[in-house]
Amino acid sequence: MAAFRRALSAALMLAPLPALAGPLTDLAAIDTAVAAFTGQQIGVPGGAAQPVDRRLRLAGCSAPLALSWYGNAQTSVLVRCPDAGGWRVFVPVSAARVAPAATPAAIAVARGEGVTVTVAGDGFSVSQPGEALDAGAVGAWIRVRTAAKADPLRARVVRPGLVELPVD
Repeated sequence: MAAFRRALSAALMLAPLPALAGPLTDLAAIDTAVAAFTGQQIGVPGGAAQPVDRRLRLAGCSAPLALSWYGNAQTSVLVRCPDAGGWRVFVPVSAARVAPAATPAAIAVARGEGVTVTVAGDGFSVSQPGEALDAGAVGAWIRVRTAAKADPLRARVVRPGLVELPVD
């Protein structure tokens, strides 16, 4: 029986560990991709709330990372490895806030104000009326609603009365 245990122990020590086999994904690259996707750096309103947890050990990804907003409220970014059996990570986004010291002149959109919500891309532009659920200065991310029972969306303030939804 002792010989069997030694043989089993030796076999287990030589067996490859799936979590450590192959290269790992660079977590800083995920932070960079999320910053490029949101247009804001880590800790800045509209950007990732904090860096990806450095304790994660994610398998290397041979395809480019796929990023998308998670949910209609756009409060998290879904980062996926599109490889077969790939992983996914949800990165929380900091809510857009107006600094308490901001003067009313700095606020371009007031809470409850009617705004034009626009989506523009290569060769097209779509807009519709909406309501600002937060106040914000130009460049800030705020929540807007396009219909009374619609889920809130995150949009960037372009100028007074105009907000823009991101397009991939």
